[in-house]
Amino acid sequence: MHPVMRSSARLYLRELAITDVDPLLAIYGSPAATEHLSFVSRNREQVQQVVAWSVAEATVRPRTEYALAVVESETAELIGSGRLALDPHQPRGATMGFALRPDVWGRGYGVETVRLLLSVGFNDLQLHRIWGARSPLNEASAKTMSAAGMVEEGTIREHVLRAGEWRDSVVHAILDREFFLCP
Repeated sequence: MHPVMRSSARLYLRELAITDVDPLLAIYGSPAATEHLSFVSRNREQVQQVVAWSVAEATVRPRTEYALAVVESETAELIGSGRLALDPHQPRGATMGFALRPDVWGRGYGVETVRLLLSVGFNDLQLHRIWGARSPLNEASAKTMSAAGMVEEGTIREHVLRAGEWRDSVVHAILDREFFLCP
């Protein structure tokens, strides 16, 4: 499926473009935004590589990676990123993740972003199960995924190697039938 385009009341998802390097650097280069992610802050060259890879992956067939820009509808400004990655070990399953620019935190954009990603997964890709992992210390992400209808399932011990240290991950997931029951 290319291009992806999905919208909500205040946001829309779209394919990443080469011109998104600087706006994405405001997220991936921010120590605050990356504090609970699986990687440390990135520099401009690293973000350029991520964007170039994402743009190329969008046209691969069959497509297994969906790295998307989260855009504020009113301003047309990139304020975040979202990702769905099909899981080769789980039929009709995928992992998801998201990150927002720190200056837009606390506005409910996280819940809207997660719901948009879930909608792409369940409505467009016909997935059965989508799961995401968060840092155990990231309570905001826990609240966001819960508000989007995802259920906390448990902890994967020493799941992420970040800056030379192993970190656990807490898994949240949702099934297609649960998503379609969400208000």
